[in-house]
Amino acid sequence: MSSDTRILGIEGTAWAASAAVYDCATDDVVIESDAYEPESGGIHPREAAEHMHEAIPRVVETALEHARQTHDGPETEPPVDAVAFSQGPGLGPCLRIVGTAARALSQALEVPLVGVNHMVAHLEIGRHTADFDSPVCLNASGANAHLLAYRNGRYRVLGETMDTGVGNAIDKFTRHVGWSHPGGPKVEAAAKDGAYVDLPYVVKGMDFSFSGIMSAAKQAHDDGVPIEDICFSLQENIFGMLTEVAERALSLTGSDELVLGGGVGQNARLREMLETMCDQRGADFHAPEPRFLGDNAGMIAVLGAKMYDAGDTIALPESRVNPNYRPDQVAVTWRGESKRSEDLEPDAGRETGTEQGAEALVDLEPDAGRVRKRRESKGYRHPDLDDRLRRERTTLEARLTSLARREGVPTPVLSDVDPLEATLELEYVGATDLREGLSVERVRDVGRHLARLHEAGFVHGDPTTRNVRVGRRASDGSSGDAPRARTYLIDFGLGYHTDHVEDYAMDLHVFDQSLVGTAPNPDPLRAAVRDGYREVGDERVLERLADVEGRGRYVTA
Repeated sequence: MSSDTRILGIEGTAWAASAAVYDCATDDVVIESDAYEPESGGIHPREAAEHMHEAIPRVVETALEHARQTHDGPETEPPVDAVAFSQGPGLGPCLRIVGTAARALSQALEVPLVGVNHMVAHLEIGRHTADFDSPVCLNASGANAHLLAYRNGRYRVLGETMDTGVGNAIDKFTRHVGWSHPGGPKVEAAAKDGAYVDLPYVVKGMDFSFSGIMSAAKQAHDDGVPIEDICFSLQENIFGMLTEVAERALSLTGSDELVLGGGVGQNARLREMLETMCDQRGADFHAPEPRFLGDNAGMIAVLGAKMYDAGDTIALPESRVNPNYRPDQVAVTWRGESKRSEDLEPDAGRETGTEQGAEALVDLEPDAGRVRKRRESKGYRHPDLDDRLRRERTTLEARLTSLARREGVPTPVLSDVDPLEATLELEYVGATDLREGLSVERVRDVGRHLARLHEAGFVHGDPTTRNVRVGRRASDGSSGDAPRARTYLIDFGLGYHTDHVEDYAMDLHVFDQSLVGTAPNPDPLRAAVRDGYREVGDERVLERLADVEGRGRYVTA
């Protein structure tokens, strides 16, 4: 960035009216905020907008006064080079107030306007303060929860909530028990005196769901379970889900850097889990200081400065706010070439030795035609939860791997399983995983394979480009057939039996998102998996897939 750039940032997506000045010369950020605090329940959009209307002028004037007092140039020059504002996602009435203020300031100061995606700002402030190259980002805020990684000029969504944001989910429970907003700090305080009780834990690939655990927590409270125990277990399960999918994203992309963003990132237990996970797999973890984790104008100003220096400004007619502004809609103009490459590139696939996956260590012995897999104990998870998940997933993998073979889907032959030790011994298949051997032909095979599983009434659960193995080209033994490479599905540990079209569509969605996150040119591959599925499966699943993709679940609404 230019060493003398100064940016005024304005944030107002939901509850925090905030303004900040970022000075590139000193890397100094001054933030002035006035948070809306409802008397009861959660955020009320009308009340939040009224607060924003009153507070934005105050915080902006305070930030501007600081800019004027520290400005070294002539008095005739504006004290900042541009005005950046949160263009979305967020509550429409709040965003419109902020957008109006930003446009007015831009005209009054005669400086350019920069429209910033709020969720990308959460990611970029972590990348900026950590000085990371190409990290995976876990955004955990009130209305949002998703995983992002950079590829082909955009931040791609690798996984997301299937229902509600993590902070909103916690707030639903605290409203049920009569606690005021925000509920997260109250749950964190109560959890210090709690013990573990079983609650639902729902991970589907790198997507996750909070609705079931919230319903169970409310019912547990109504049944008289101590609230300290419920709060403790809510944190262990919810944050365990987020940490698990973050590890899956690191494994899928090959990244060894993770940043945390969002207001829920202020929770000490979540940060502890993520740090433990990263230590266990040899990755670097960074959480920005607390003032940058909640909604704040500092992150808007910092990203605004990067965009301004890249020439990424907007004209007034193009400055409409967008309550459903997804991070993967943002063209990333401000990033230079990565230290490794332009994009995240996974490590080369191994054919022998020990490979670390998202939840298991795999010993590859191709000469013996054998793979030994052991699900590691995860230090970040509560021991009771960890033991249950390792046993259940080992048993499911053994059962569904064999069942898939009976349905005509190529899978490794299982020779031994020990649920108590969470180990399996399987046939060695394929020379590498699909991530290193992407092709239209192979991806179309995966579409057919998933359709056969769904026709049989179960899902893979985690069909990513790492959980597909591909062999060298060889004849399949059929007379007259051209030589081809077999495509195998592996790792059915997150699979389950179901007859719901939604579950089948989500299975396809997981694979689709893994293509977006790993392929240099994903569009032909995304079309190929649909074509393969259409050859064997139910068209209704593809229709539901289109519906899933159009929901934009992780927006503030």
